Amino acid sequence: MNLSRLFAFFFQGNLVKRIFIGLILGLVVALITPTLQPILDFNLAEKAGVLGTIFVRSLRAVAPILIFVLVMAAIANKKIGTKSNMKSIIVLYLLGTFLAAATAVVAGFLFPSHVALANQEDITTAPQGVGEVLLTLVFNLVDNPLNALFKANFIGVLAWSIGLGLALRHAADTTKTMIADLAEAVSKIVHVIISLAPIGVFGLVSETLAHKGLAALGSYIQLLAVLIGTMLFVAFVVNPVLVFWKIRSNPYPLVWTCIRESGVTAFFTRSSAANIPVNINLAKRLNLDEETYSVSIPLGATINMAGAAITVTILTLAAVHTLNLEVSFFSALLLSVVASVCACGASGVAGGSLLLIPLACSLFGIPDSIAAQMIGVGFVIGILQDSTETALNSSTDVLFTAAASIAEQNKNA
Repeated sequence: MNLSRLFAFFFQGNLVKRIFIGLILGLVVALITPTLQPILDFNLAEKAGVLGTIFVRSLRAVAPILIFVLVMAAIANKKIGTKSNMKSIIVLYLLGTFLAAATAVVAGFLFPSHVALANQEDITTAPQGVGEVLLTLVFNLVDNPLNALFKANFIGVLAWSIGLGLALRHAADTTKTMIADLAEAVSKIVHVIISLAPIGVFGLVSETLAHKGLAALGSYIQLLAVLIGTMLFVAFVVNPVLVFWKIRSNPYPLVWTCIRESGVTAFFTRSSAANIPVNINLAKRLNLDEETYSVSIPLGATINMAGAAITVTILTLAAVHTLNLEVSFFSALLLSVVASVCACGASGVAGGSLLLIPLACSLFGIPDSIAAQMIGVGFVIGILQDSTETALNSSTDVLFTAAASIAEQNKNA
């Protein structure tokens, strides 16, 4: 392989393969560092950790502006006036996402995960109850918008982006186009940063395993098991209950069809957007109304994000447990709402759900530096996590569309 082909693979090749290579190289560096340190007279893993630090800081820098611009653009350019049964589909999308986040809260408390971080900051104050969390939430909501961006107050950033998005819905089309172009430009910058994820993972794994030992891998495995287990529970228990509520008959034949024909494809493509043609073709073969699914399927790829809500919730609670914060279960339930809102803004960007973790972490006063490290942890386990998340998200798009359409047909029969 010549130098140009090697460069193209390393920076433009399949992201999953490149992250896996970065993970393996980081493991190798962590293992050989104790042997090489007397010879080299410096800690190789610690030097490699600088790459992880640069990657984490890049994520911290882009996350506030990403949330601000994407949410504002999505609301400002939202299309309305679709068919009446779209309302029930949207209700299923939003309810399904919230229930997935709530399920993840329960799983996070039943199976608490602790992860090894390169460094941990002391948190002098942690929320003790619902009242304190709500008060902090209100203070963050009314923060100065520039201060919210500079200080990474993600709740304030989200509030201002929603407010400006609603106001800009009445703006001229040229203004909306400019905002959409700005969102696209920010997304491209994020794409560049994400393309460097293998280097970041290499540095993070090298430094973390060198300091914490191979036992740190066990925490990653447990975290991944909780994530995937929660997603499977939502796919085969929570979603069927919602479908039964709509169609009043056995939901599993429809659930299994959607998972088999949509979820499997999405698992390997790892893109809800790329799976839209698959879902539309499946909806056509299910004899659904074309005017409905032609709108609901693309919309679902934007706002139906149960898998993303689970990822945000589980990783945020992992940070809570790792830092030994005392957070009540009812305070954590507020995370379900925040995670649901975060998830709706996660589409269109590779690793989008991971980039929105700092917003959820800010609810519990967790520093953005720790939240950014949790993003790095997410990339380490992302090979399976992101594939499973996308499979759940995309298969649920066509599942809920079919459930609402069948319920409408039964009603008119």
